[in-house]
Amino acid sequence: METAQARLTVLFEAPFWVGLFERESEGRYSVCKVTFGAEPKDCEVYQYLLDHWHTLAFSPALTTRPPDTRPVNPKRRNRLIQKQDGIGTKAQQALKLQQEQGKLARRSRTRQQREEEQERKFRLLQQKKKEKRRGR
Repeated sequence: METAQARLTVLFEAPFWVGLFERESEGRYSVCKVTFGAEPKDCEVYQYLLDHWHTLAFSPALTTRPPDTRPVNPKRRNRLIQKQDGIGTKAQQALKLQQEQGKLARRSRTRQQREEEQERKFRLLQQKKKEKRRGR
């Protein structure tokens, strides 16, 4: 039976508070970064989660290896949790991949708009030439 995990980390990246939503299911890992602005209260974060979970733009899924199933000593687990600072490397990789895909999409969209604008200007010039020849 597959399990799904979701994790939320709220951290301060000057000058804003940021929420990092991570989800992992069926060996796939994806992440979404949300900027809150001022420090959010627990109830505000929970309400945001309920209202916007389905509209969050998660990164493309990365494959993950299955976690170790052997039990971890509670003291070791606490030490590992305290050692973590904010965003993990998996999350950084996923966010970077999402940023690269957004950049490629933005470039292609901008290129298409530029070509359409050039085509429009060219047609306008051709129309003006025709009108001059007709003596209008």
